[in-house]
Amino acid sequence: MGKKIRVQRRGRGASTFRALTHKRVAPTHYVSLTETRSEESPKAVIEELVHEPGRGAPIAKIRYKNEIFYNVAPEGVFTGQEIQMDAKASPGLGNILPLSQIPPGALVCNIELSPGDGGKLVKSSGTYATVVAHTSEGTLIKLPSGKSNYFNDSCRATIGVVAGAGRTDKPFLTAGKRLAWMRSKGRTYPTTKGIAMNPAFHPHGGGSHTSQSMRPTTVSRTAPPGQKVGLIAARQTGKKKRRVEVAV
Repeated sequence: MGKKIRVQRRGRGASTFRALTHKRVAPTHYVSLTETRSEESPKAVIEELVHEPGRGAPIAKIRYKNEIFYNVAPEGVFTGQEIQMDAKASPGLGNILPLSQIPPGALVCNIELSPGDGGKLVKSSGTYATVVAHTSEGTLIKLPSGKSNYFNDSCRATIGVVAGAGRTDKPFLTAGKRLAWMRSKGRTYPTTKGIAMNPAFHPHGGGSHTSQSMRPTTVSRTAPPGQKVGLIAARQTGKKKRRVEVAV
C-alpha cells in the first residue's frame, strides 16, 4: 500500500511539520499613526535587543509611553537609545519618519506599503533600501532586489540598515544546527527526491537509476494531494523549441 507522502502529511497538525511559534517574541510593526500625532515630538526608548527564533535579524523592544512595540533593529542602535517617530524628527539612526521627510540617498528599512500598516518591506538581516527622489507620484525607492518603486509619501520607514549582515556567510557546519533552524521556520528537512524513492512511496519513484521518472511529471492544477507533485500546471514540457520569426 505504501505510505502517505510528505505532501499529504503536511498541515495536519502533527508536530513533525509544526513551526515552533511559541518561541517567537512578537511581530514587528510601528505604533498607530493617531498615537504618534498626539504629541508634537513623540520619543521612544529602546529597552532591549532581542533574538527571535526563526528570524535572522535582531529586533528592538521599544517603549512608547505605556505601550511596547517591536521593530527590526538597524545596525548601530543600542539599549537605552531614544528615537523619534514624527515628521519633525531628524533623519538619525533608528528614527522612524514618513518617506516625505527622509532626504534622498538615505538608507532605510521596514517600509510601509500603505500608510499605517506597520511596515512590510526590507526586514531581513543586512538588507536596506535607498531613497532615490521625491516626485509628484510619490517617493521613489530602490529596493534590495534592484527594482525601484513609488511609495506614498505618508508611509513610514526606519533610518538605517537592518542588523545581522553577513549571517549567510557562516556555514551551519553540522546537520543538527540546520535542522533546528528549519524547525523554527516550520520547514521540512532533510528533503528527499521523489525519483529516489520506491514507487509505493512517491508517484515519481521506481524505474532505473536515472534523473527521470518513468511517468509524466506534469499534473493538473486540480489534482488531489498525493498526486499533485512535480510540474504543477506546467505550460510546456521538454526542451524549448527555437522560434524563427518570419518577416512579413
